[in-house]
Amino acid sequence: MKNKNNKALGPFFSLITDLPGGGKAFMGILLAVALYTVIGNTLIPESSFAHVPTYMVTLMGKYLCYALLALSVDLIWGYCGILSLGHGAFFSLGGYAMGMYLMRQIGDRGVYGNPELPDFMVFLNWQELPWYWSGFDNFFVAALMVMLVPGLLAFVFGWFAFRSRVTGVYFSIITQAMTYALLLAFFRNDMGFGGNNGLTDFKDLLGFDLRSDGMRLGLFVGSAVAVALGYLICAFITRSKFGRVLIAIRDAESRTRFTGYRVEFYKLSVFVISAVLAGIAGAFYVPQVGIINPSEFSPANSIEVVIWVAVGGRGTLWGAVLGAVLVNWGKSYFTGAFPEAWLYLLGGLFVCTTLFLPKGIVGTVPEWWAKIKLRLGRFKPDLIQTGKGDM
Repeated sequence: MKNKNNKALGPFFSLITDLPGGGKAFMGILLAVALYTVIGNTLIPESSFAHVPTYMVTLMGKYLCYALLALSVDLIWGYCGILSLGHGAFFSLGGYAMGMYLMRQIGDRGVYGNPELPDFMVFLNWQELPWYWSGFDNFFVAALMVMLVPGLLAFVFGWFAFRSRVTGVYFSIITQAMTYALLLAFFRNDMGFGGNNGLTDFKDLLGFDLRSDGMRLGLFVGSAVAVALGYLICAFITRSKFGRVLIAIRDAESRTRFTGYRVEFYKLSVFVISAVLAGIAGAFYVPQVGIINPSEFSPANSIEVVIWVAVGGRGTLWGAVLGAVLVNWGKSYFTGAFPEAWLYLLGGLFVCTTLFLPKGIVGTVPEWWAKIKLRLGRFKPDLIQTGKGDM
């Protein structure tokens, strides 16, 4: 039963206190992992088995960025039925926006010592900074662009697609075409984004050395906070009246339209929100991995995000986070333990998920548990009648 006093403190506070059991467990686990990582990296000595090395902090931070990206896909696919195979484009655009800021912070510390132009522009004989690089020496401008650029692309793309009532596999195909077009565009040197090498050799962020242990830990904590806020935002949306309309669109779009709802408005709104979340994930990803290049636009990356969501459980939110972390941890483990066979093992994992976990881990495991409880319940009367149940 919901606490009426929570509602008086605002809808967002009420959301936090009234999360479903799975959501509360997810938030608790996320908080516990973040706290342990900070304590294990800073307070526990390196000689202890409980110490968390800095490389592990960076790896976990990268997983959290993928988790936020998976959340953004689950929001539109799991709750509105929009299967996007181009969310890697929004992720990459957010990453490029952050990378442009980091490149401007290098200044005269680059190889060529030019205080205004990045090294790749000097190498290509550019005489001045392109107009679209203006303002990226300011962190707040860059942070705004991290959200604005993916959101604007999603708005323009979605405006034409949804008004034209492009749905299903056709929408998936054109989103994949969009990200592939951006891949080809960013590979060009005359685009001013570093060509196939992309943006790299970052030095610092907000005046702090990116290579320092403290900065890496700070980025990890920032990624954890972003995932927590992203989850709460998605949960708020899906539990609201707006979210109920999204679910109606997913289950019966034509019927929802006939009842008077402007389906295109709802789909466009959630698509833009999802793109912004993906852009934020990309912005946290770039300073932790130290590079952003056109390969991030690869359509295969966007397809892989959908697989993460399917493995964890579509339409569950925290299942998408679980799927992103498990699959990427599996990739990291398999590439080290089985370098020649890791692709086959990973492919086998996806096949098994499709065959035995059609609703993902979060969706299927509770069904198994319910069946087990039902079978155990059937045996109890027999045990009582035969006297075997008496102790």
